[in-house]
Amino acid sequence: MKTSYTYIITNKYRTTFYVGVTADLNKRITEHQNGTGSVFTKKYNLKDLIYYEIFTDINQAILREKQIKNWKKGWKLNLIKEQNPTLKTLIM
Repeated sequence: MKTSYTYIITNKYRTTFYVGVTADLNKRITEHQNGTGSVFTKKYNLKDLIYYEIFTDINQAILREKQIKNWKKGWKLNLIKEQNPTLKTLIM
């Protein structure tokens, strides 16, 4: 089975979040940082990885992405702070 990831990136002010899913987290974050990740992330300058979860089944990662995307911003922030209390940029 291939490893998959659900992740959250944000801008330097931590005001906007983007939830995504990928099979190659390093490559995907690099795409976001280069402005080729998505129109939304480029528009809002979202480049900082602040949260991710690891899955062995891509379908589970997709379900988790959809679940988190439906959450209120405060819920997402609480989830992130459980593993990353200072909202620091995670280095891959």
